[in-house]
Formats: sequence, structure tokens, C-alpha cells
Amino acid sequence: MYYGYGLGYGYYFDPTYILIIIAAVLALLAQLRVQFTFSKYSKVASSRGLTGAMVAEQILRSEGIYDVGVAHVSGSLTDHYDPRTKMVNLSDSVYNKSSIAAVAVAAHECGHAIQHNRGYVPLSLRSAIVPFANIGSKASWIFIILGVLLSWNQTLITVGILMFSLAVLFQIVTLPVEFNASARALRILKSNGMLVDRENSKARSVLTAAALTYVASAASAILQLLRLIILFGGNNRDDR
Repeated sequence: MYYGYGLGYGYYFDPTYILIIIAAVLALLAQLRVQFTFSKYSKVASSRGLTGAMVAEQILRSEGIYDVGVAHVSGSLTDHYDPRTKMVNLSDSVYNKSSIAAVAVAAHECGHAIQHNRGYVPLSLRSAIVPFANIGSKASWIFIILGVLLSWNQTLITVGILMFSLAVLFQIVTLPVEFNASARALRILKSNGMLVDRENSKARSVLTAAALTYVASAASAILQLLRLIILFGGNNRDDR
């Protein structure tokens, strides 16, 4: 049989390409939604007039966290919490902005800081997986291609697939981390009165759209792993 790997085999339509197409469509739709939702609520000012930086500072202090700072980083949607430096980094569209979107995103990143402070297990697990996931995602294809070139060495191919699985595991573990951070953020925003009632549902819309990007990333990674297993998981060498 022949596979369209681009490795000297015959050309024909590889039905597993549909998995790549599905993954790409999911990622695109999720990204478009988060951009649309964030842009929409970036234009809606919050009633309290608190900027993202002010919200972050107030949340951290209200939670008794005094060893985490708040910093400004350039770019859009580049907001993140860095557990190594203990900094909540807020982007141009969040740090000095008082929109509902800015408040929601700032609160979400503080949710991660709270997770770190409380020893939230999924966050610790994700941090432990990061170096292995980075190595696995980069090295997996080296092993797979070498395995194919070396007379379809199944041991090398299996090692490559297992290494890619680490990257998939990282995406899966990321889901509860992100959902939990958003849940903490929404709860704190409501209990602290940083948004009025009608604004809380809008903040939820922003964070839900953001969460879908992580769902799409996890689904895409799983589909790619499935494709690798279908193509290389068995003894699928060319029986010429």
C-alpha cells in the first residue's frame, strides 16, 4: 500500500488528512470567537472604572497574596501569570484599560496566581509536564521519521508517538487549570463588587470564549495523535 507521506511513496489522497482539517477548523473558529468577543467587550466600559492593573492588585491583596506583582507586557491577548517570577503580566489592552474585557482577563490571570498560592494540583502537574511536553513535541517527529527511514523501525516510531503524547497530555491538563482560574475570577469579581450584576454575564462571555481556545487546542492535539497512531502505530510499511 502507498501513503502520501512525501517520503518517496506514491501520491494519493490520505483519508487521515480529514483529522488535520478538523483540527485546523476548530482552532480557527475558537480563535475567531475569542477575538470577536474580546473586541466587543473591550469597547464596553465597566461601571466601576477599574483598570485591569487595579483589579489585579485588589484581587491579589483581598486574597492575602502579597508576593505577586502586576506588570505590563506589550501585545494583545498576551496576558499570563508567570509562576517562576510570581508576576501577573497584563497586555496593552488590559493593563490600563477599564473595559469589561480587561477586568475579566485581569481577574482570570489572578486566578492562576491564586492557584499557585494555594498549591492547586493540576497547575503543579502542568508546570511539571512543561519541559517534557516541549521536548516531546519537537523530538517526536525526529524519531518517527527516522523509524520510517530505517526500514520502518517500530521501536523508534513508538518512542516518537509516546513523546508526542506528552504534548497532548499537557493540553489536556491545561483544561481544568484554565476552567478553574475563570471560575475563581468570576466568583471574586461578583463577591467583591468589581462589576455590577449586568456586567458579570458579559465577563463570563469573555472568559468562556477564551476557554474554548484551550478546548480547541486539546482537541487538535488529540486528533493529531490519533492520526499518528493510524498512520504509524502498526506495522504499516509498504508491502511491495
